[in-house]
Amino acid sequence: MGMSAAGSKAARGRGRGRARNAAISDINVTPLVDVMLVLLIVFMVAAPLMTMGVPVNLPQTAAQAMPLERKPITVTVTPDGAISIEDQPLTLETLVPAVEALAVEGTDERLYVRGDATAAYGAIMEVMGALSAAGYGQIGLITERKPSQ
Repeated sequence: MGMSAAGSKAARGRGRGRARNAAISDINVTPLVDVMLVLLIVFMVAAPLMTMGVPVNLPQTAAQAMPLERKPITVTVTPDGAISIEDQPLTLETLVPAVEALAVEGTDERLYVRGDATAAYGAIMEVMGALSAAGYGQIGLITERKPSQ
């Protein structure tokens, strides 16, 4: 009529171990780690792209000329890398003080950079970088309209 203690223990599945068909209650963190690694790589690639570069408002080539209330400040970069404002030659060190003297609206002033097509890209970027570092956020590049065919 009765069962021995050893017989009931065997019927329960060998003591403290779990049954073979029982659900696993552990959390699987492998998918979480995979997603986090992918996000880490995405942010490592995207972060330098967001912080690098000079904010520039490039005009559209098909746009009409903008009506101006006053003459804008135009910085010119020649093919040999010389910098000038209104035919006044400057160096990179004297550029920002000269722009500050001409800027009526302070750092909210719109600036235009005229770079010769054969000028070194680095020379134009140095000018734009110096103006951007001084706090000027509205920097545009002047281009010529392509002749229609």
